[in-house]
Amino acid sequence: MCVGVMGTALASPLYPLYQQAWGLKPSDITHLFVVYMFGALTSLLFLGRLTQRHGFLAILRTGLTLMTAGVVLSALAWNVPVFMLARLMIGLASGMITTSASIGMVQARPGRDPRRTAALTTVAMTLGFGLGPLVGGLMAQWVPHPLVTAYVPTAAMGLLAVYALHQLRGLPTGGTRDDALPPGTWRGVIAQWMPRLTPPPRLRRRQFWLASMGAFSAFGMFSLYSSLAPSFMQEIVPWHGPAVSGLSIAMILFLSSAFQFMVRNWRTKRVALASGCALVLCNLLLMATTLTGATLVFGAAVIATAFGHGLANVAGMGVVAKLTTPEERGGLLSSYLIVGYLGTIVPILGMGWLSDHVGLNRGLLVFCGAMALLSAVVTALGMRTAEIPVPQQHL
Repeated sequence: MCVGVMGTALASPLYPLYQQAWGLKPSDITHLFVVYMFGALTSLLFLGRLTQRHGFLAILRTGLTLMTAGVVLSALAWNVPVFMLARLMIGLASGMITTSASIGMVQARPGRDPRRTAALTTVAMTLGFGLGPLVGGLMAQWVPHPLVTAYVPTAAMGLLAVYALHQLRGLPTGGTRDDALPPGTWRGVIAQWMPRLTPPPRLRRRQFWLASMGAFSAFGMFSLYSSLAPSFMQEIVPWHGPAVSGLSIAMILFLSSAFQFMVRNWRTKRVALASGCALVLCNLLLMATTLTGATLVFGAAVIATAFGHGLANVAGMGVVAKLTTPEERGGLLSSYLIVGYLGTIVPILGMGWLSDHVGLNRGLLVFCGAMALLSAVVTALGMRTAEIPVPQQHL
């Protein structure tokens, strides 16, 4: 999982270089970023059943192969359409990897406390997201031909991971045949690929949707840094360059991983409420940074974003784990991730539009104000929502 998601945010510190090389506007950068998210959504919608049908190991191998191919194509891209195709491939692979690896972590650790498994899963995922922009930014800052060489380490690690997965033996894969589908017919073939998301239990819908909206807010904030941080950092902080922007994105994710590990034994409701408060605070601090240009305030905003992002992941995965058994977790996990990924698409498209029409700084103020309000509402509703008990089999 860690290596498989490295390619997702790898291009973030490179966007100013693409902007200069291809003459792109801020909204063009958001479009490049969102193409990846559409690929991830498509994967979750139309490929989610593959893990249940063929087992997590086969899908994880396929996803890693596709991810590595997308990274290689990114290095070879000579124009925007080719680069968008590479980002789409990486998005498709990301959805396959996160779903199959999350299910595999549970099946490889049967009977464990779902909170600890959820924390370990999100830590591995977040470390991978952080390594990508860190390695890419460092390579782009000091190595010649950065739009090519920045992708080499991730591509090499992807090839190594694919080889390693093919050496695994004896793992429970969980693959089952879907007997509800009539085999050998067009109806069966079409039905196999149609979306079939799992709704949350009727009595726990409130908890599920609050956790999902927490992910929506957290993913939206991280996407802001991933897509436009290199651009707005040039205007509001004294340091800039691929290494600085890549390090800031990586720091959010590395700190997020540390915070996730720190709260692995907290009650899920406590994690969710702390996340909501941090997401409100990080938006307010980023607004203050835009108005003052204070570097320390920006640093505080990064730390608050990391805290909110990490705890939102733990809370969401914890809620999904409590509401499902390992066999049925894939469908509800896909439903949860789809809501979260929408947070990386809708707000960022709005931010790109605002940047083109009212300027980057004013657009950032509007974006942060709206996201702070959303996080505050979700947190207030969470305070009045009952906690989901840990299932008996995990006590």
